[in-house]
Amino acid sequence: MIIGIVAIADNLAIGKEGKLPWHYSADLKHFKQTTTGNAVVMGSNTWRSIGKPLPGRLNIVLSRRAQLDSADDLLFLRSENEAVDLAKFLNCDLYVIGGAKIYAAFAPFIDSWIVTEIPETIENADVFMPADYLDGFRLADVQELDGGLGVKRYDRA
Repeated sequence: MIIGIVAIADNLAIGKEGKLPWHYSADLKHFKQTTTGNAVVMGSNTWRSIGKPLPGRLNIVLSRRAQLDSADDLLFLRSENEAVDLAKFLNCDLYVIGGAKIYAAFAPFIDSWIVTEIPETIENADVFMPADYLDGFRLADVQELDGGLGVKRYDRA
C-alpha cells in the first residue's frame, strides 16, 4: 500500500525555510510509530532537511542527480515510477513523506492519507498542500494525539 503522511497547518502550510514550522512531540512520535518497519520516500529537499536515514525504515530519496551517500537503509531512485514499481515488491507499506512536489507526483498512486491537523496558521510559510489533495478520498478514521492534535486517515473512495 502507498500511503501519504503529512502534518498540515490550518492554512495548508507544510513547510517554512526547509523545515517543519512547528514542533509537536506527539506528532513526531506518531510519525515514528507509524512509519517504522516500513519504507519512506521523500524528495531531495526533505532528505537534506532530515540529514540522515530515518532509523528502522528503508529510506528512498528521489533525485535526478547522482548521489554519493551510502547506507544499508538508503536508496536513491530517479522517479516516482521507479518507487511505485519497487513498492510492488516490498513486504511493507511505502509512506510518502514529502515535500510538496513528491506529494503531487505520487498523488495518482496514493491509496490512503494520514493527516495530522496542526492547529496553527503559519505566517510566511513557503510550502503548502493543494486545497484539493483529498479529492477522491473519504474519511476512514479519526485519532486524537496529545497536544490537541487530531490525526485523520482518508482512504481512496
